[in-house]
Amino acid sequence: MELSAAILAGFAPFGAPARTRHALVARAPLLIAHRGGAGLAPENTLAAFTQAVDSWAADMIELDVRATADGRCVVIHDPTIDRTTDGTGAVAALPFAQLREFDAGSRFAGDGSFPFRGRGITVPTIEEILEALPSTPLTVEVKTGAAQRPLFEAIAKFGAAGRVIAAGMYDKDRTMFRTYGGAISGSTEQVRAFYRFHVLRLARFWRLQADVVQVPEFHEARRIVTQRLIRELHAQGVAVHVWTVNFESDMQRLLDWDCDGIISDRPDMLCRVLHQRVGRPLPPGAASAARAG
Repeated sequence: MELSAAILAGFAPFGAPARTRHALVARAPLLIAHRGGAGLAPENTLAAFTQAVDSWAADMIELDVRATADGRCVVIHDPTIDRTTDGTGAVAALPFAQLREFDAGSRFAGDGSFPFRGRGITVPTIEEILEALPSTPLTVEVKTGAAQRPLFEAIAKFGAAGRVIAAGMYDKDRTMFRTYGGAISGSTEQVRAFYRFHVLRLARFWRLQADVVQVPEFHEARRIVTQRLIRELHAQGVAVHVWTVNFESDMQRLLDWDCDGIISDRPDMLCRVLHQRVGRPLPPGAASAARAG
């Protein structure tokens, strides 16, 4: 969708009612593990996701999906497997069976000992994640339009629409989103359109057609997230999740501004901040680390 079309689609008269908050994003602040907590375990793997939930009590997992050459929906961020596995090649050019031969834990250095190497960690399918984490909310970002159909088929198979936010940066990769019955995160084009109205202090005349926006605090040298931006999105019933937040000072500031969710590679750090700020109970991982220290 062109930006002008996105603006026309979102235009609303002054006084139009706010969107009703979707139940999946109604509770705040949320601890959202970015790619499962990429600072603590191999990103976008079942090992990372289970650790985020079991050790750090993540409220939500953020993950990315692509389609293999034979149409399987697999959990991986990059267009190639080179950075995160011991193999090479484009995800879209590899059949699923071949993709599964590679070690998805081999590149994670940890303290320099590569603790996940050789432990049988593979690139997972979205079905495996939905089955292994049957009650965990997810934000699933489609990195290519080819991943949409197998993703939505898997969500329907597991009856998971109530716990999955469908996300995707660009409208060209979101052609099936209008038929999805669950929560939806705003696209780059939608957020840019809202942001232009926000800068002009005309946000009340535009309605973002999404349940949540998931945005960086800065884009290049420009600050995107401000307290006023969050306030104006909240006035429309839209939640705000910010990525990728890995420093305590940034977490504290965003919480001061009433951010609804923080997407972090360091759920271990974020859980302690939330314990201090809102009395959130320390999860097992934090308690174990405190005893060891």
